[in-house]
Amino acid sequence: QVHLAESGGDSVHPGGSLRLSCVASGVPLEYYAIGWFRQAPGKEREGVSCLAFNPHTRDYGSTYYSDSVKGRFSISRDNAKDTIFLQMNSLKPEDTAVYYCAAIRAPCGVLTTGRVVPGEYERESWGQGTQVTVSS
Repeated sequence: QVHLAESGGDSVHPGGSLRLSCVASGVPLEYYAIGWFRQAPGKEREGVSCLAFNPHTRDYGSTYYSDSVKGRFSISRDNAKDTIFLQMNSLKPEDTAVYYCAAIRAPCGVLTTGRVVPGEYERESWGQGTQVTVSS
């Protein structure tokens, strides 16, 4: 079982920046897609950004982003610390949501297009979430 713990959520003004962190522990993350997801009040959970595991190189490589955050958000990983980051720039009020880190055995291309339903995947682990609020 993978354990994930997010931090870094806060309240910021529109145009501001935040960096979310997710520390992973437990079983190795190999073959899991690692991603950031968010859920706003009254809305379905959606994929924001994802790191895809490459079974040939046995490392993470390709990055994926939803259309709504492309060009503003950036996902990265610190291998030594097993920490995944989400750098969020040019934040908008519509980015307000609870942000979750997750490790899921599913393609990143699927996870970052459309809704994501916890419990639907063969293997998945979720963090507890961190609140991001963007308002003036």
